[in-house]
Amino acid sequence: MTDDARDERIEGAVRAGPGGAMTDEVGVITGDVTVVTARRADGAAHVAVQYTGADEWYTLTGSPVPVPPGGLGALHDEVLRRVRRGGAAEVPPQPDDG
Repeated sequence: MTDDARDERIEGAVRAGPGGAMTDEVGVITGDVTVVTARRADGAAHVAVQYTGADEWYTLTGSPVPVPPGGLGALHDEVLRRVRRGGAAEVPPQPDDG
């Protein structure tokens, strides 16, 4: 795997704050979660979340979004901050390039 390929998917574990993280499929999830931010084939970023150790993945509400100028890592870091804060955290909206 090249360094570029590793940069296309970032994973992190976090405890969701009060009010948890909002998903498209099941609503709010809380507790220990794993978050993955990945670049899709079309260049947009998809953010998924799961209860840590579970098999099921859910789309974090607001995903997909354009990758911000700071890159995939900056988006992932912001998502983790928002999930830690809780309050039905969602993916931050990103401005379109156009």
